[in-house]
Amino acid sequence: MLLGAQCFRVSPGFRSLDVYNDYVTASTSVRQVSSADFPTRWGQFRIYGFEGVFRDGEEIRREEAVALVMGDVTSSAPLVRVHSQCLTGDVFGSLRCDCRQQLEMALSMIAERGSGVLIYEQQEGRGIGLMAKLQAYELQDAGLDTVEANERLGFKADHRAFTLPAEMLKALGIHQVRLLSNNPDKVAALEQAGVEVIERMPCEVAPNPHTEDYLKTKKEKLGHLFTSR
Repeated sequence: MLLGAQCFRVSPGFRSLDVYNDYVTASTSVRQVSSADFPTRWGQFRIYGFEGVFRDGEEIRREEAVALVMGDVTSSAPLVRVHSQCLTGDVFGSLRCDCRQQLEMALSMIAERGSGVLIYEQQEGRGIGLMAKLQAYELQDAGLDTVEANERLGFKADHRAFTLPAEMLKALGIHQVRLLSNNPDKVAALEQAGVEVIERMPCEVAPNPHTEDYLKTKKEKLGHLFTSR
C-alpha cells in the first residue's frame, strides 16, 4: 500500500516542473522530476524523468529512468516496453546483442498504434554497469556465455529488479499494460508491484551469427520466451 503519497494522473500535456508525483512505501520512494516535449523520428512523445530510492534491509539503491509517452495511455491498457540501457547496442549498434533492434521495434510499434510507453532504465549489462559488462565481453571472447561471465566476475546472472518501472507506470496513472517483452521476470515484477499485465507480446528480432549463442543462453539459463527458437 502506498503511504503518504502525493499523486495525480499525468497526461501527455503535463508541463509543470515544480510539481511531481511522489510515491512512498516503507521500502520505496519514487518521484517524477521533469517532463518535456520530445520529438523523435518515430513521432511526438512526452519524456518524463524519474528517480527512485529503494531500501533492501540496510542497503539503499538509487536509480534513474525515463518514460517516453505517446498518446492516450490511461483509457485502456497501453503497449509498454521496459528497456534496459545498452550503450554498446543502442548507441553503437553492436551485433553481440539484440538490444537496439528491440528498442527500435518497440518505438515503431508504439508509433503504429499512436500510443504507448517506453521506459528506459539505466541498467547496463543487466545491472552490472558498463565497465563490468566490457569485462564480461572479454570473458565471453574466451569461451564463457553471458551468464557464466557475469558469475565469474562475482555478479548474479541478472541484477535487475524492475521496481522503478512499475512505480513509474503507476505514477503515470497506468495500472494495466500490454507488455512487449520476452522476459517472464518483467511480467512477474510488474504484477507483484500491482500493475496487471493483461497480455505479454513477444519482442523477438531476427538473429545474426553473433547473437545465436547469446539468445540460446537467454532462453536456456535466463528463461526468456521465444516463439521462433
